[in-house]
Amino acid sequence: MRIPIKKLHPDAALPVHAYGDGDAGVDLASVQQLTLAPGERALVATGIALAIPRGFGGFVQPRSGLAAKYGITLTNAPGLIDSNYRGEIKVIVQNTGEDEFPIGVGDRIAQLVIMPVAHAEFEAVDELPPTDRGPGGFGSSGI
Repeated sequence: MRIPIKKLHPDAALPVHAYGDGDAGVDLASVQQLTLAPGERALVATGIALAIPRGFGGFVQPRSGLAAKYGITLTNAPGLIDSNYRGEIKVIVQNTGEDEFPIGVGDRIAQLVIMPVAHAEFEAVDELPPTDRGPGGFGSSGI
């Protein structure tokens, strides 16, 4: 799948699969330099805009290494990029760690996965079809 991309900033990095076609996601990099204090979050620009094809969505997710080593996550993970959005991709990065975390220009801050999505239509009904689970929610399957 080819996705048109526009660089909006001279320091923007084009997303690539780090290990090739076996990777589900591509890394998104910062075009900003900042430091996140413990507990702080920031909207970080990537300097790119995409034209995701209709029938697909872009899902922005944390990078596991940053989360495990430094407590860096994304506040609204996964962030959703709709196929009709053409603005700059920005990432809400949060430091849940105990130390300040510097972000530099070109640092990989998140990953993007392009996935098919269904366009749902909803119909109001008086009753939903039954299932074995029924309305059981949080904790309903036990510990």
